[in-house]
Amino acid sequence: MAQTVIVREERPDDNANIWRVNEAAFGRAGEADLVNALRQVGAVIASLVAEHDGKIVGHILFTPVTVKSEQAQHAAVALGPMAVLPSYQGQGIGSRLVQAGLAACREVGHNAVFVLGHRDFYPRFGFVTSKPYGIQCEFDVPDGAFMVQALQANALTGIRGVVKYHPEFRKV
Repeated sequence: MAQTVIVREERPDDNANIWRVNEAAFGRAGEADLVNALRQVGAVIASLVAEHDGKIVGHILFTPVTVKSEQAQHAAVALGPMAVLPSYQGQGIGSRLVQAGLAACREVGHNAVFVLGHRDFYPRFGFVTSKPYGIQCEFDVPDGAFMVQALQANALTGIRGVVKYHPEFRKV
């Protein structure tokens, strides 16, 4: 089925369906409300949907983050939330969303993408744990669940610190 899925940028008339996809995938409204809140404050780098037969079945969001240390600040991107309707999971739709989103971030010149997610899912796209780089998440997260992918050669060289998310994430 994944081959009949179209991945495209979200449009304003997609908002209600994106909310429904996130709510269904996470089993609660928190992530769905987060997407709306980030959109309202203009904290969106890329927002893509997966569409099957005219129905939105998946969504992925990329937002700006900052890697802060006592010495410096570096701009980066965070992936998440990413959601696929439960009845469409396991069919490659999430993978297509991740690949398209990373490509979009790379195309516009972003250097690195961070994700807080499943240790068995994201490494297949080139994500590695951020800990060896001296980069940690501002939130208390399980070891190995906070990962990074360098989108440009040497993008993480000399970068250390704590990844700070948009304040809207603290409300989830």
